[in-house]
Amino acid sequence: MAPSVPALRRLLSCFAGGGNGAPSALEPATKKKNLVFMGSPQVSASVLGALLDASTATNSSFQENFLGNFRALNPELCVTAAYGNILPNKFLEIPPYGTVNIHPSLLPLYRGAAPVQRALQDGVKETGVSLAFTVRALDAGPIIACERVEVDDCIKAPELLTFLFDLGSKILIHELPSIFDGSAKLKAKAQDDSKATLAPKLTSDESWLSFDQEAKILHNKVRAFAGWPGTRARIQVIDSNGNPNTLEIKIITTRVSSAYERQGEADEITFVGSAMVIPCAEQSALEVLELQLPGKKVMTARDLRNGLQGQKLRRLI
Repeated sequence: MAPSVPALRRLLSCFAGGGNGAPSALEPATKKKNLVFMGSPQVSASVLGALLDASTATNSSFQENFLGNFRALNPELCVTAAYGNILPNKFLEIPPYGTVNIHPSLLPLYRGAAPVQRALQDGVKETGVSLAFTVRALDAGPIIACERVEVDDCIKAPELLTFLFDLGSKILIHELPSIFDGSAKLKAKAQDDSKATLAPKLTSDESWLSFDQEAKILHNKVRAFAGWPGTRARIQVIDSNGNPNTLEIKIITTRVSSAYERQGEADEITFVGSAMVIPCAEQSALEVLELQLPGKKVMTARDLRNGLQGQKLRRLI
């Protein structure tokens, strides 16, 4: 059973087999290889778990041992998953079988720190995960294998990240024999740099929603920014005397209204069934299903409506 790996912040682990560098012709064919894993966020724990599970198999070509000094390990292969750093050439030259990276996109698309989030923000219908050799340039190495997946319009970034890293773990385990026998380097395909797109990391300043955009754009942003940094908006609460008060809310779960007909004033927020309906650009509307008020737990739009006690809501752009 894989050990608990809280947060995996710049985790450095080694699957060691007692060797001292590159394999020699005198060593037995069944000798286990030294394999180092590095990953940053919690989602990369699934990759480490898969490696640990595979290392215990009777036909495994590597085993695990956690050590601290990378160079002292004499690593033969390094595996990274969402590591977050560009590795220097001096590092890349150490493992004789190279360094491979699990990247949750169909490279060369969405190179960078936030491939899943930026893909969801763009509203893609398809994405995937790539296993590629690591080179000095950002996510630009030859691709060993990749797999495509369809993206529905409701999944959020944390769920999609977990799914893609789980899938990437399976691809990695499947391709380890070809990496160790050298055939992976022969079949790996160079990326077409002319088709590359970038996926820069998210910032908290990007988390604000502006209702002068179309509802679909806002819905995709809510999905992409789920977890961190989340999405925020400002609305007005109008009391029974007509006095407005600005309220900052976090938008948790949304959908695009399929049949929106404006009711009341242009900026008025209404409630339809279980949704809080906010008018947006191009006659579209964003249906908010879950939200969070300052200092409160996540609540449904229906709960918010029940707590308004006759007060009205108005959007702010």
